[in-house]
Amino acid sequence: MSDAVDSRPAAPSDPSELLAALDPDQRAVAENLTGPLCVLAGAGTGKTRAITYRIAYGVGMGVYDPRHLLAVTFTARAAGELRSRLRDLGAGAVQARTFHAAALRQLSYFWPRVVGGPVPRIAEHKAGLVAESAGRLGLGADRTQVRDLAAEVEWAKVSMITPEDYPTRAAKADRDLIGGHDRATIARLLELYESVKTERGVIDFEDVLLSMVGILLERSDVRDEVRGQYRRFVVDEYQDVSPLQQRLLDLWLGESRELCVVGDVSQTIYSFTGATPAFLTNFPRRYSDASVVRLVRDYRSTPQVVSVANEILARAGRDRDRAAVELVAQRPSSVPVRYETYDDDAAEAAGVARRIGELRAQGVALSEMAVLYRTNAQSEALEQALADAGIGYLVRGGERFFSRREVREAIVLLRGGVRTMADVELGPAVRDLLGGAGWTPEPPAQRGAARERWDALNSLVQLADDLAGSRGADLGQLVAELDERASAQHAPAVEGVTLASLHAAKGLEWDAVFLVGVSEGLMPISHAEDYAEIAEERRLLYVGVTRAREHLELSFARARQAGGRASRKRSRFLTGLWPEAERSGRVATPGATASRRAAAKARAESFATDHPEAVETFERLRSWRAEVARLRGLPAYTVFADATLQQVAVTRPADLRQLGLVKGVGATKLDRFGGQVLAVVRGEEVDVEAWFARADET
Repeated sequence: MSDAVDSRPAAPSDPSELLAALDPDQRAVAENLTGPLCVLAGAGTGKTRAITYRIAYGVGMGVYDPRHLLAVTFTARAAGELRSRLRDLGAGAVQARTFHAAALRQLSYFWPRVVGGPVPRIAEHKAGLVAESAGRLGLGADRTQVRDLAAEVEWAKVSMITPEDYPTRAAKADRDLIGGHDRATIARLLELYESVKTERGVIDFEDVLLSMVGILLERSDVRDEVRGQYRRFVVDEYQDVSPLQQRLLDLWLGESRELCVVGDVSQTIYSFTGATPAFLTNFPRRYSDASVVRLVRDYRSTPQVVSVANEILARAGRDRDRAAVELVAQRPSSVPVRYETYDDDAAEAAGVARRIGELRAQGVALSEMAVLYRTNAQSEALEQALADAGIGYLVRGGERFFSRREVREAIVLLRGGVRTMADVELGPAVRDLLGGAGWTPEPPAQRGAARERWDALNSLVQLADDLAGSRGADLGQLVAELDERASAQHAPAVEGVTLASLHAAKGLEWDAVFLVGVSEGLMPISHAEDYAEIAEERRLLYVGVTRAREHLELSFARARQAGGRASRKRSRFLTGLWPEAERSGRVATPGATASRRAAAKARAESFATDHPEAVETFERLRSWRAEVARLRGLPAYTVFADATLQQVAVTRPADLRQLGLVKGVGATKLDRFGGQVLAVVRGEEVDVEAWFARADET
């Protein structure tokens, strides 16, 4: 298992030169070399720079032995980026891996000794195993249900929940029921899933971590060996750590307090998979002597973009996490953020394609533009609009670049060319070799699969040109670069617009970002009901906004289809930011605003005339709602609509059952607000803040 090398890499002649390249906050991170350290790093604030310089500075000062430090992150791409930067800084002997890669390496080393034989094969996907388990239970799950069941299996395992405990823990976590099946049925599926794996002689990705946790718990000799190997840890994206990953980290650490964690609570968007920011926010309490450094200087985005990002979080009100970072823009002022309203989805897609064309004409490269959306289903109209406009695009989250057939075949050709074309310049050699795989100097006229194939091959040509120009690389060095990129899933840039879900966009950035579909039902998504789910949707929008360096455009369509009912409203998260408009580009007139106010006044007068006995109760309910909205940072109508409160005032429900019969009072709102509403109806004074404080404690 040892990563030992014969000698340490040569330290910089003057490590202080590293510190000179950092801003004051980053420097505070780099100089804090020992003991527990928590870095709260906002988007675009240079967190990777800060932690890699800290490691390199520690190595250069002789404080760190690079053989005994492990940097951990969450994606192969991020781990590859860490390794590349550390190598450039003279700390290439430091190991940088994902949690799974580090655990698998240890498991492969210790399994033969502890269990015997090789590690079982890792099942690449859960779907087949879950489908067989569901079939044995007679659930008859379709493809969508199998996907949802697989996600639930993963959540249970990373949360370290056994099948026996699942019904209780899932209910406490308010997990959605899948396919109408009760939680006892899902618990039986979890148990059967483990049996199916055993029969097939495979393990899944979560088993890699679980197995290593089990070995470390049971074998003191293994614990001692691991802790002797790794004595210091750096964990990036710590807000995304799961209970299982934290358990493994604790076992790696033992009694050591040499831990640096880096994260941003405002970018916690994977709680549905079991990730939790609690370990990040509780770090200073767990380590009372921990140093805490905030990185707030945003070097990525313009002040215009940063202002929108900060406002989105600020409007969370009292629910905003205290660990959240307010960004301070460092770039010069630039173009304003654009807000567009379209008649329907097709019009929105066409409008975005048109704007992309305009930006391209202004000199913004297609590869530096992205269109981000909440659900993958939204990409279809965008793909069609871009194809109609003759604009190349790449759908991120589809087939991995290095898994594509044409890419695999191209790398085989390049590898063969190392022997036969060693004396040929890199650019001409690559063009000659890839010509045999279908590459041509000009792209094909047709779109679709043919253009995607050409785009993939052309990205290899462009990478070769870049390496030849920046490093004077030859064909052998290109192949080595591709091998390293393949292991890190770091695909070369394709000259096309990136289409990606907001989740898939995390960790990336572009000069121009289009956020489409920012309407109620999509942002937040319709099935997000409770406060935690709504808060995560807000953070998801924040992540999308902070992907943009300079150009940011937000849009939504009033209707799904042309001629359809224009019932969509812009996202509540943009209240106060979105210019009031009746149609795209047209600001609402004072007359229109007055008209809406007059209509609301007329409805109130009509209610007072029809139900004079209910007016006082209705007004008390409205006052209560306003206080709830203020405390939770939400628009009042998202708590309860006026029509719902009016019906409550008229019917005066005496208990939760009767209140639940009122239209607009769903199960979530009944559970959250029911007791308060009944108290208001009875005429009691309600201390909303104290009520929520008691509820949060329980």
